[in-house]
Amino acid sequence: MNALPVCLYCEHTNPAKASTCEHCGMPLPATAALAGARQQLRFLWFCIGLTLFCVAMVFWLPR
Repeated sequence: MNALPVCLYCEHTNPAKASTCEHCGMPLPATAALAGARQQLRFLWFCIGLTLFCVAMVFWLPR
């Protein structure tokens, strides 16, 4: 049996399909974990873009 998600902030028990707490509106733990993974992926793409930009500037700017 699936346990009902409990909010880490206010400890309110929420329905099984809820993504945010009904009481305080904070993301529930499962949703927060997905958001963290999304932020890491976004940071990775930012670093790749910054690296490509720096490489382009090395060749484009006058010496």
